[in-house]
Amino acid sequence: MSSIKSHAVCLPFPAQGHVNPMMQLAKLLHSRGFHITFVNTDFNHRRLIRSRGEEAVKGLPDFRYEAIPDGLPPSDSDATQCVPAICDSTRKNCLAPFLELLSKLNSSPQLPPVTCIVCDGIMNCGTKAAQLIGVPYVQLWTSSTVSFLGFLHYKELAQRGIVPFKDEGFVSDGTLEMPIDWIPGMPNMRLKDLPSFIRTTDPDDIMWNYAMEVSQECLKSSSIIFNTFDEFEKEVLQVIASKSPNIYAIGPLTSLSRNLHNSLNSSLWKEDTSCIEWLNTMKPKSVVYVNYGSVTVMSNHHLEEFAWGLANSKHPFLWVVRPDVVMGESAVFPREFMEAIKGRGLITSWCPQQQVLSHPAVGVFLTHCGWNSLLEAVSEGVPLICWPFFGDQQTNCRYSCTTWDNGMEINPDVKRKDVEALVKEIMEEDNGQRIRQKALEWKRKAKSAISVGGSSVTNFDRMIKEALRQG
Repeated sequence: MSSIKSHAVCLPFPAQGHVNPMMQLAKLLHSRGFHITFVNTDFNHRRLIRSRGEEAVKGLPDFRYEAIPDGLPPSDSDATQCVPAICDSTRKNCLAPFLELLSKLNSSPQLPPVTCIVCDGIMNCGTKAAQLIGVPYVQLWTSSTVSFLGFLHYKELAQRGIVPFKDEGFVSDGTLEMPIDWIPGMPNMRLKDLPSFIRTTDPDDIMWNYAMEVSQECLKSSSIIFNTFDEFEKEVLQVIASKSPNIYAIGPLTSLSRNLHNSLNSSLWKEDTSCIEWLNTMKPKSVVYVNYGSVTVMSNHHLEEFAWGLANSKHPFLWVVRPDVVMGESAVFPREFMEAIKGRGLITSWCPQQQVLSHPAVGVFLTHCGWNSLLEAVSEGVPLICWPFFGDQQTNCRYSCTTWDNGMEINPDVKRKDVEALVKEIMEEDNGQRIRQKALEWKRKAKSAISVGGSSVTNFDRMIKEALRQG
């Protein structure tokens, strides 16, 4: 059998928000009969073992884990790596070890030969390797389709002389409020709603140049998968399809892969499942769930403002506070705060987010608006309070609050009174009721997309035949 089995090598970008959707896609391909080789970096491979034990990387007979170096100096820290450093390093250093791995896989008599490569849209070493060894490939773009369209227009922002900015004044002088009405498919946008890497005065800024280059390269790729569904980002998908015809909207991947091999888990953080028992004791739709994802950091001052805003709202809350969430120091809460929230506030370091969002006790999600988090909330019909940090999150937040109508934005310079007011508005008031209804409408549409005959299932089947040339 192994000689005729298709063999997909899956290469995610080495950050939690990229590894998760690639794992979900890998599980879907595995369920369709593919042999899978899932390639982490050595650094993340070690983190996976630390968070889930040696069993986590044993895989299955036809779902194997491999690792390649990321090119950065060795480190055993248990935290997300510096984003610009890892972007720069993977781009420069991963092609040779990845080609070496492919050669090893192809020369192993126990394995079917590699028939296709599925790589992250920002891991161009994956597409280069596929071209060099002559196999079909597809790229998975893991952030929103709206942000992808924003990245594609970075070049025009440079040509129009808007970015890089002339001096640091742009942060506070109203420049970021400038309407951007010339990007097709993206109405009601301002400069500050575009992916945040434009916020630089340096023409050599790593993230600004990196995002501009990888999005253009991805567009020129043969095929792109978007973790979204047709109805959610319809106009933007149409615009991108006019530039790159082989695109496949096959999300939400979390929902589509939900019941497949739960033993295959990609969490690089140790999950605290006791929070589910705590949620079981709460009334339906009563809990504020707070999680800023795996990369967001903030000042201790902002952490305190969030803390007292949540406490003063008088609503119960479950708050995920990573050990590294405060810039340069550990998160410490005042004793009086801990006293004030006794019995109605639970603080944990990481949790199984999908389980939390699907729990009937959760009423609203205070989020950084990372794409995985936003889509998981959409799938479960949970409304959002948005506090975007960087990258695509500003764009996702704008769409949530103006186009999808399933969220409300909180001021970047967060104040406790704003946190309290927004929590009360969404949980108790008429406008909150309207937003909650909209969130439930999107849940129904997301469910329809991943049902038999739905757009995402149809697009997934089409992608396997057309892009990976299997079946």
